[in-house]
Amino acid sequence: MSKLGNIRTWGQSIWLDNLSRTLIREGTLQRLIEQDGISGVTSNPAIFRKALAESPYYKEDLARLKATVSDPEARYESLVIPDIQAACDLLLPTWKATQANDGYVSLEVSPTLADDATGTITAAHRLHDRVSRDNLMIKVPATKAGMVAFEELVAAGVSVNITLIFSVRQTLDVFHAYLRGARRLVASGGNPEHLKTVASLFLSRVDSHVDPRLAALQTPEAASLQGKIALAVAKQAYHEYKSIFHGEAFAELANAGCKPQYLLWASTGTKNPAYSDVKYLDNLIGSETINTVPDATLDAFRDHGHVASTVENGEQDAQRDLSALRNLGIDPDAVGETLQQEGLKLFVDAFEQMLASC
Repeated sequence: MSKLGNIRTWGQSIWLDNLSRTLIREGTLQRLIEQDGISGVTSNPAIFRKALAESPYYKEDLARLKATVSDPEARYESLVIPDIQAACDLLLPTWKATQANDGYVSLEVSPTLADDATGTITAAHRLHDRVSRDNLMIKVPATKAGMVAFEELVAAGVSVNITLIFSVRQTLDVFHAYLRGARRLVASGGNPEHLKTVASLFLSRVDSHVDPRLAALQTPEAASLQGKIALAVAKQAYHEYKSIFHGEAFAELANAGCKPQYLLWASTGTKNPAYSDVKYLDNLIGSETINTVPDATLDAFRDHGHVASTVENGEQDAQRDLSALRNLGIDPDAVGETLQQEGLKLFVDAFEQMLASC
């Protein structure tokens, strides 16, 4: 097993933050599963926009769809759903071997529905039925409407990757929405055996937003916090995860067969060239977590990453750093709200650009 595969010995799954027909048809995804232990795939509108623009394997199908299907979103779904299904099929052995705890592929509902709970629920069920794979995760944003939809989908037994989380506060809100939905599922007589949800906490964007604000303060204390806040948020979120899912709040649901909602580290490609290109992998390896990683960061970790249990290192420092940030007038919860809106706009823009090309 490769260095990436060895991360599993510490209880963490590595997923690929990329999907395209090229990865599937040329055998790259299969090799990543076999050689590096990749055990899941995440996708989003930006990823599929890039795939449709760069992969030669869509051209024939796109030309046919343009001649027969009038709606661009319907054409888009017809193009990418076979890729999602193929990736699910490749990861099905992982899903079975882990008793439905790993081996998932994420497909996002249209980000234009982020403020429409009913529309999100309807789209989620439609996509879930259309893909028709047990190891599909429907991706829903952690907006107010998205949270309503998330709870309803969990109560209906639909596996969900809830995304665009940027703060500890948002993470806690997601955890509690999952608990409410899972209680409803169990109370209604539903079977939680195949229910799995993850909470996608975005990291590099936090540092990219906070660092310039700290630099502008021009104080030694502010300077000392640069590059530390994203990891502080992640480590504090993991602390909250342990207290909830290894505590009384989850005990009854665990006895009923529900799985804990793992944290998924997202946006783990380092954006600041002054920082290590494996910063958000090396420092967040730990039990019952997932890291979804872009191709370039996978390559970097193979070359010079370090495999060790690190997610709980510096937990007290993380609390101190977040308190210090507040004392400097930067509220990490407010940062999370700002970044969620910015992230949603980026996804909407990417989605609309992709539809324009379809």
